[in-house]
Amino acid sequence: MTKFATESAMSPELLAKYEPVIGLEVHVQLLTKTKIFCGCSTRFGDSPNSNVCPVCLGLPGTLPVLNKRAVEMAMRAALAINCTVHEHSRFARKNYFYPDLPKGYQISQFELPLATGGWLEIEVHGEKKRIGITRLHLEEDAGKSLHDGFPHSDEKTYVDFNRCGTPLSEIVSEPDMRTSDEAYAYLTTLRQILLYTGVSDVNMEEGSLRCDANVSVRLRGAKEFGTKVEVKNLNSFRYLAKALDYEIERHIGIIESGGRISQETRLWNQAANRTDPMRSKEKAHDYRYFPEPDLLPVHVSPAWRDEVLRSLPELPAAKRTRFVSAYGITPYDAEVLTGSQELADYFESVVKAGAPGKAAANWMQTELLRRLNDSGKEITASPVKPAALGELVVLVDSGKITGAVGKKVFATMFESGRSAAEIVTAEGLQSMVDSEAVKAVKEILATAMLAHLERLDQFREGKTAVSKSLMGDAMKLAKGRIKAQAFQSELDAHLTSNAAPNSGSLGSTSSQITLEWGKGSEAQRLSVQLPGTSVAVIQFKREYPELWLFNQSAVTSESNETVTKKPDEKED
Repeated sequence: MTKFATESAMSPELLAKYEPVIGLEVHVQLLTKTKIFCGCSTRFGDSPNSNVCPVCLGLPGTLPVLNKRAVEMAMRAALAINCTVHEHSRFARKNYFYPDLPKGYQISQFELPLATGGWLEIEVHGEKKRIGITRLHLEEDAGKSLHDGFPHSDEKTYVDFNRCGTPLSEIVSEPDMRTSDEAYAYLTTLRQILLYTGVSDVNMEEGSLRCDANVSVRLRGAKEFGTKVEVKNLNSFRYLAKALDYEIERHIGIIESGGRISQETRLWNQAANRTDPMRSKEKAHDYRYFPEPDLLPVHVSPAWRDEVLRSLPELPAAKRTRFVSAYGITPYDAEVLTGSQELADYFESVVKAGAPGKAAANWMQTELLRRLNDSGKEITASPVKPAALGELVVLVDSGKITGAVGKKVFATMFESGRSAAEIVTAEGLQSMVDSEAVKAVKEILATAMLAHLERLDQFREGKTAVSKSLMGDAMKLAKGRIKAQAFQSELDAHLTSNAAPNSGSLGSTSSQITLEWGKGSEAQRLSVQLPGTSVAVIQFKREYPELWLFNQSAVTSESNETVTKKPDEKED
């Protein structure tokens, strides 16, 4: 997994002189119906300040009550990223002032977090790397300051407290990442795991997943870290990569010019494509942490922890390995098909419907996902159900319809919701049986050759590429009901046998085309006879070089009946 490419203003030699050091702090909104310390709804998009109560507003005399579901969700996340969930953890007050923090402090965890010591494995440019995770702790979210879209927004800031008290898990990585590519891969991998476990919907647009990056640089080979800067407001994967690349070059530029890096918090300014200073970096003791007096310590029994562990689903990495082994697909296929739990479930349902694993993977990637993307639909809203796609893949794989026909049938299925069998039967799209196919191949090739006799001359001149044009014409005439291989072998035989110029005919053996000239006062008649097939008859005026095909089956080998219909005269 790699990020979007960004251009560097610095030389590769200068960038190689320094080593970036990156750590991420990811805030994840837990998927609970109510807030962490009260019964208010966590629903997104409700009217401002409609989901609030005295507890989440911090009014005097109120007491918080811990939401057990929030603890379970945080435990699921911790166990999925290989953290140790501690039996005892404790909440603390983090004291600071901000307009959207009504209590004047945030209830979080400090010296005794819920879980510590985890790791994630990422893959960048084909190489795997393990990124350490320092801790995962629980906390409540603050409200939201709104600076635009209201009367007097140019003079005042509005505050929505609906988000205040929403349960969060903060996941802090070790400073193990060395490039923006690695940071991008880490966040992508973490997001996928959180989706699989059902811990969060990780919707960055709604604020369910927010990321802050700590970045510094040091001379390559040095042991000590440089002065770090925290970058906030990274509400997309692309912004994360761009902000890190910008900061890395900014740090190197300052150091190379003899300056010093200031420890500060900066914001990513997407409009200007740069980071801007926000405030001097606050240290931990500035928050005056102390144990939360209104909440008991959290106790997680071994039995409860094991119960949560057993409830975890198969995680993406394990699923990818199993898909490659069980279904014979490539690692790339497995990565695409495990992009979400729903997509992976769809694939396995297609296979259960009888489709071979590799064929199912190919159809999903080349047809289904492309059409879903074009129509803006998720896999859960696909008009083609897994069993229906499985039925189509089986029809193609068994040879009952060709691959070309299968694609047309799928398009109709996607638009109409009808089954593959119904469409194939109604439109007569079944592949021809062997005897039908042999006869049809010869007749169709005769038609294609008659329509383009100049290509036969070109082939005799050594321009063998014209065979591809003849193949294309033949496939169009067959409307996908005959496989290309059947045409290719027959076409090769005819072209090879008729490669030498001949003043009278283009062959006379039982397996070749025979051309016979008939004379007439106004027109000449050209017939093509293939043993056991019909005769194609065409007529052309001497003054026009074009050929008009009337009906390739109007004259049969058992009859000498001819076509009397003539084409409309052409204007000069």
